[in-house]
Amino acid sequence: MSMKQNDVLFLYTLRLADDALILGHRLGEWCSKAPILEEDLALTNIALDMIGRAEAILRYAAEVEGKGHTEDDLAYKRPERKFYNHLLVEQENGDFAHTIARQLFISTFEYHLYTALLKSSDENIAGIAAKAIKEIKYHKKHASDWCIRLGDGTDESKVRMQTALNDLWMYTGELFETDEINEWLHEGGIAADLSKLEGPWKTDIVDVLGQAKLTVPTSGYMQTGSRKGVHTEKLGYILAEMQYLQRAYPDAKW
Repeated sequence: MSMKQNDVLFLYTLRLADDALILGHRLGEWCSKAPILEEDLALTNIALDMIGRAEAILRYAAEVEGKGHTEDDLAYKRPERKFYNHLLVEQENGDFAHTIARQLFISTFEYHLYTALLKSSDENIAGIAAKAIKEIKYHKKHASDWCIRLGDGTDESKVRMQTALNDLWMYTGELFETDEINEWLHEGGIAADLSKLEGPWKTDIVDVLGQAKLTVPTSGYMQTGSRKGVHTEKLGYILAEMQYLQRAYPDAKW
């Protein structure tokens, strides 16, 4: 693989890893604060799944980069503009309905993405996908069940769930944006074809919202920029907290 190909693969693996890392951090913020004990455990376990996946992908990304970095270096020493997670996953938890809406959108997307990556010609990516898809199926079901429960629940829960869906919808269009990196790796059999994921994703979302007796938000303005390292102001606050110890005590060992 040429240096150019290595650079492209490195950026692609960062994209996959950063979604998992940032969402894992977000979900971890629910620890001890969820509405009920069962959900405290569920959200924390999902967070651990995401962070475990991020660790595996970042370890491979460091190997691809070939500059002697570790997965910890890539997680804790990169600046904001070098993170490539989708804008959706960096959004604040909000109330429980907002967390569920965010999880429904991203888990449904990841279900189709990682199903496609099972066939990746890159053995490392395919291997990570094989482990991740088992966890993602649970994440998707968990979010779907709660969306239906809240949407078809009380008047209050219905309003909150619909509001959450409406508020986060603007970040879903970015999930299916493609660029030269994705197209090049797709041609090489490594990456998924994002253009083929939007239809199945939308079908699944419409099905869940139909069961929940909720309305699919109307398509409109979609916010974007993360694939170029441009984020909402919320990512900066996440990194300030997540990277604090490393920045306060550079290269500390314990």
